Amino acid sequence: MRKSGMLLPIFSLPSNYGIGTFGASAYAFVDFLAAAGQSIWQILPLGPTGFGNSPYQSDSTFAGNPLLIDLDLLVKDGYLTESECAAFSWGENPDTVDYDRVKAYRPLLFKTAFERFFAAIPADYEAFCEAESGWLSDYALFCTLKDVHGGAKWQEWAPAYRDRDEAALTAFSAAHQDEIAYYKMLQYLFFRQWRALKARANAKGIDILGDLPIYVAMDSADVWSHRELFALNAEGKPTEVSGCPPDAFAEDGQKWGNPVYHWAALKDTDYAWWKARVRHACMLFDLVRIDHFRGFESYYCIPAEAENAKIGVWRKGPGMDLFRSLEEEMGRLPLIAEDLGFLTPAVYELLADSGYPGMRVMQFAFADVQGDSSYLPHNFCENCVAYTGTHDNDTILGWAQTARPDEWDFAAHYLGIETREEAPQGMLKALLSSRADTVVSQAQDWLEKGSEARINTPGTTEGNWCWRARSGDFSDEVAVKALDLTRLYRR
Repeated sequence: MRKSGMLLPIFSLPSNYGIGTFGASAYAFVDFLAAAGQSIWQILPLGPTGFGNSPYQSDSTFAGNPLLIDLDLLVKDGYLTESECAAFSWGENPDTVDYDRVKAYRPLLFKTAFERFFAAIPADYEAFCEAESGWLSDYALFCTLKDVHGGAKWQEWAPAYRDRDEAALTAFSAAHQDEIAYYKMLQYLFFRQWRALKARANAKGIDILGDLPIYVAMDSADVWSHRELFALNAEGKPTEVSGCPPDAFAEDGQKWGNPVYHWAALKDTDYAWWKARVRHACMLFDLVRIDHFRGFESYYCIPAEAENAKIGVWRKGPGMDLFRSLEEEMGRLPLIAEDLGFLTPAVYELLADSGYPGMRVMQFAFADVQGDSSYLPHNFCENCVAYTGTHDNDTILGWAQTARPDEWDFAAHYLGIETREEAPQGMLKALLSSRADTVVSQAQDWLEKGSEARINTPGTTEGNWCWRARSGDFSDEVAVKALDLTRLYRR
């Protein structure tokens, strides 16, 4: 079945409180997608953001980002008042997230909500805590320990806490019951709001496409509570970290810094932790994109002390053994393989054996002006998810305005357009008309935004993950334009 959707992070929604949330603008965007004939809303990971505000560096693969909790809904629930929310300045620029203010002021309001929440605990709160006990207790304890240690990395905590001494943790938990309960409350509110929004999308015929990064952050509750599953030394520090080797785009390679997995230990548990991870993702989302799929075939390991990624070694991943184990327990999984980057015959074989759709990105197609790239629409296979660009790419207009002259000439000829301003419409039409079963476009491309609306520039740490749409951007006029092309190409 031919489908189309749009990619828009939750934080990019308009709101009155400095960042997009699960509130009215999210419901309005669901209505916009339905009016535009779309059947997929792709978002980024929903976990708490880490270094550089990246959703791909989270302190938990299971927890939700409290910054996405909608304040107006908390007012409606009686946990806050309108005047309390309006007492803070949430930023001067409606086009960008002011993370400094959001991170400073949200906790003050949440602490106020905490007092009212536990004065009348919701009937389903204890059931939520029980259902999520596999990760929630450790996460709330982790967050409280970080607070007590002034935000220090867990490897720098007092040894008894770092090494999870049972008696020390029991005593700490007893002495900090309110702080731990506060973090559990935030997760309850997050998931209650998210599930309501997802239910609304599903009722409108829209599936949520989420994202599951292959790696987790070093300074996370996941690594602290499951040290045996990662390549760490006795002090909990990594011996090897993730990344990719030097290539034409990065002469030093990329040193991501995430700890790599101890796959033999994971296999000994029949991949129990990965099963919990995937099961949780499939609860959150209808479709799940697994980031860096090639890492399941072979993954690049860099000595933790290395300055860059020039020195490293490829190690074999779990391959199909992991995915067979997952599907034996959970049935066929709604996974999408992010198979971009340097691929080998073994990676192609893993993708074919899994049967999961891979990805195609049109912006990559025009760099080789003499070739016949697999990213050109006429070369798309049906079993793929095709994009004009992902969150790591520029917008179409931004790409067109910075493309090499020969690259632009090739694209213009291929798309049948003359000016760079026509690039968004030309590329969107080519995407929607392609053979790919599923296509996804960045929402800002329908608004014909330039590079100012780019979500992320890989390899940089400033100015990312902060673009926001304005109220009224996703108008009836834009919906009609998208609906026309969607129907024209039978999606």
